[in-house]
Amino acid sequence: MRAVVFEQYGQPADVRKVADPDPSRHGAVVRVEATGLCRSDWHGWMGHDPDITLPHVPGHELAGVIESVGAEVANWLPGDRVTVPFVCACGRCGSCAAGDHQICERQTQPGFTHWGSFAQYVALDNADTNLIGLPEELSYATAAGLGCRFATAFRAVVAQGRVAPGEWVAVHGCGGVGLSAVMIAAACGARVVAVDVAPAALELARAFGAAECVLATGGETASAVQELTGGGAHLSLDALGSPRTCAASVRSLRRRGRHVQVGLLPSAAGDPVIPMERVIGWELEILGSHGMAAHAYAPMMSMVRSGALRPDLLVTSVIPLDEAPAALAAMGTVRGAGGVTIIEPQR
Repeated sequence: MRAVVFEQYGQPADVRKVADPDPSRHGAVVRVEATGLCRSDWHGWMGHDPDITLPHVPGHELAGVIESVGAEVANWLPGDRVTVPFVCACGRCGSCAAGDHQICERQTQPGFTHWGSFAQYVALDNADTNLIGLPEELSYATAAGLGCRFATAFRAVVAQGRVAPGEWVAVHGCGGVGLSAVMIAAACGARVVAVDVAPAALELARAFGAAECVLATGGETASAVQELTGGGAHLSLDALGSPRTCAASVRSLRRRGRHVQVGLLPSAAGDPVIPMERVIGWELEILGSHGMAAHAYAPMMSMVRSGALRPDLLVTSVIPLDEAPAALAAMGTVRGAGGVTIIEPQR
């Protein structure tokens, strides 16, 4: 098969032929029809993820068709259309027994713990626990984002953030996860303030339901959010993942507000300075959110099928596999305009 491979962190990847994967006894091999380009892939390429060993194939949010299954897979057959959460749970540990597959103690992650989906085929673990069937009307390009950014945003806003109609929600960072969070919060009846450094990203955020926008170029974004919301957001998300956006998200809250950390905070960027005196005095909540378990997808999929959520609108570019190495490298140097880039390996 053809795949994007890098042999050194931060050095150019290339597209080459590598061996086709085989399914494990409990796993499946999926023919990748579409895979998203995510900032997490860039972090992995830069060496910020300790699970990666070189050489490596990135890619963790995907949709495609089952090519083959292991001998002990009971619920899936070749030809089934599927996606998968980026956290593949074991289904057997204590966290999985409690239903918390997204923090599985023996989790695997395509594109991190093993070769990922920037390839024509990808092997996935524990298929009966992790695979999610796709309706025929949902395109592969749209479905690819459901494995990571859209599902991650959905759980962060709805389950961890406990959004309620009429609340103010601040979203710091309007890339793929942030724009998904804007759309989801607005669909749930919240009033959204979008914060980003790129005017084009804020334009997309407004198109997806943001009531207010804050351009984060040199100013104090938390005070702007406080003013626009009449005292602060009820719920605020750091969808980018940096010390600055994390602290700004916490400072954007009103009393008894809820901060959800969604964007990765790699150690290379340093630890954020959290204003704990405010957390205590205002009784703020600090929450993390790490993807979404396959068994929890049904409410989100129902909203997608009804048209209440439109993840298809987030896809702003589609590229072939040969363009993926340059696009991956550019994530660290080019100020984005929001939206989602989808790679189609079979083109």
